[in-house]
Amino acid sequence: MSAAPELISPRSARVSAARRLARRNFRGKDRLFLAEGPQAVREAAAHRAPADGTPTLVELFATVDAADRYADIVGEARAAGARVHLADESVIADISTTVTPQGLVGICRFLDTPFEEILAARPRLVAVLAHVRDPGNAGTVLRCADAAGAEAVVLTDASVDLYNPKTVRASVGSLFHLPVAVGVPVEQAVAGLRDTGVRVLAADGAGQDDLDDELDKGTMGGPTAWVFGNEAWGLPEETRALTDAVVRVPLHGKAESLNLATAAAVCLYASARAQRAFGGCRTVTSG
Repeated sequence: MSAAPELISPRSARVSAARRLARRNFRGKDRLFLAEGPQAVREAAAHRAPADGTPTLVELFATVDAADRYADIVGEARAAGARVHLADESVIADISTTVTPQGLVGICRFLDTPFEEILAARPRLVAVLAHVRDPGNAGTVLRCADAAGAEAVVLTDASVDLYNPKTVRASVGSLFHLPVAVGVPVEQAVAGLRDTGVRVLAADGAGQDDLDDELDKGTMGGPTAWVFGNEAWGLPEETRALTDAVVRVPLHGKAESLNLATAAAVCLYASARAQRAFGGCRTVTSG
């Protein structure tokens, strides 16, 4: 591509409007967020609002080199109706929240799903993030839930902002793959899921029930929601008391504990396997 950058000054109004989306208050006001890098932008370009098909990607900033390297993604962005701007590298660096920008920064519409719609879809595997404050952990758990085949993720009102750039980046595009509800009180999340026939399990290193024992007893094959807590102090007693069981991941070696994302991956995949085993809620014979 031989065209020169059209945006060369970080002080331009268009760049300033994009840059302010790094701050939560402006994201909430504009209902827009940043998606950086080729994977996130590709997924954003392909995403549509379930209700009316509105494209999620609104705008794309790309360096000339990145527009050449990722011409297919730029083409998909244009096909989705996004405004595409060729920008100087200094402009991309000014908008980006990463140390080494990859040359593509998209602006996307909010895409969270009302909790009531998630319940109406009768999900069989859900990750609930209660009091999770680290954006990287939240994005990684979202990615794990997507990989394990979960139908939804719920972020409680005490958890990190879904649209924090680090959360979006850590999800590696999974944010665009499954419904995510935000700002749901944990009591409402647990009660709503249980009312739809979902067994709600708290993941906690001090849990009375062992994950291996749960698998051996055959109790993991039905619709399940896992509640994951804060990185430092886990789940408070009042939250654990809301759930059907408090389950620990067994530590067979000498490690003191597992970090949040690793524990979430183990729990979600345990459920995914049990649900696909004979008699599980995802087997053909189970209906």
